[in-house]
This record gives sequence, structure tokens and C-alpha cells, in this order.
Amino acid sequence: MPGNRARQSRTRAKDAGPPRTGADEKATLRGFLDYLRNAVADKVAGVPEPHVRTGGVPSGTSLLGLLKHLAFVERFYFLGEDAGHWPATMRPSAADTVDGVLADYRETVERANQVIDACPDLALPAPRPPRRGPAPSMRWVLVHMIEETGRHAGHADILREQIDGSTGR
Repeated sequence: MPGNRARQSRTRAKDAGPPRTGADEKATLRGFLDYLRNAVADKVAGVPEPHVRTGGVPSGTSLLGLLKHLAFVERFYFLGEDAGHWPATMRPSAADTVDGVLADYRETVERANQVIDACPDLALPAPRPPRRGPAPSMRWVLVHMIEETGRHAGHADILREQIDGSTGR
């Protein structure tokens, strides 16, 4: 069971408070999203194989899978790329490495932030693959991504604590 692994290396990071953001709506939303993005990436960084890809719960969810999934979600909502089969986005391949998935996530976030920054009005539609129905507004996508990333940050907190006892942000 993951909870019995390397408990002797328990560390407690100082919890970081809410981010200080700019005064406008876009800066506030992006500031909170970046805060959560960094929290998830930090939970994955430094976790050794095979623990980073081992499911810590009955669903098989792993830290590496969470990060890979979030990169697909970012590309879908901000870059308009089709994710394909969503359940597959949670499963790292044998070729996926911590460094590679982290680099892909960070590069995807950088590209997503360029799209966010270029949006002159949060009421405008966000990019998305062709589908029936209207695209959601950039405002909706930012709020949804805060919710999605925050939910997975909580999962990452639990998985990381099961691996090595590490807590905090």
C-alpha cells in the first residue's frame, strides 16, 4: 500500500497563502490558476520511479497521470486541441518520464498563458476544437480551469503524502 512507503522521509513544506494578484479580473483569475498549476507541478517534481506513476487509489490515479491529464485539459480549453480519449489522458505511457511530462506541462501552461494574455475581453469565446454549439467564454474557461486544477491539486496532495509523507505546498 502506498501509505507504508518511505514514511521516514516525511517533510512538511510551509503552506503558501493565496497568491497576490493584479487588480483586474483577468490578472486575479490567472494568478489563482498559476498558483494551482505550480502546486500540482511541485507535487510531481522529485518523486522517483515507480512511485510517481503508481496508482495510489483504487482508480489507479497517479501523480504523473494527473499532470499528464492537466496538460491535455489546458491544450483543449486554451489551445483548441482535441484530447482524443479522455480516460487515456490520465495514464502515463512507459515512455513518459517525470522530466518530460513536467516540461510538457510547463510549456503547455506558457502557451495557454499567451492565449489568456492576448484575450482583450473575457466575454469572448475561448479557442476549442470544432464542435456543435458555441464555445464557452474565456471567463468560463478560466473559472473552470481553476476548479479542475484545484481539484487535481487536492488529489496530488493526497497521493504525494501517501508516497513519502510530504505535506504542504
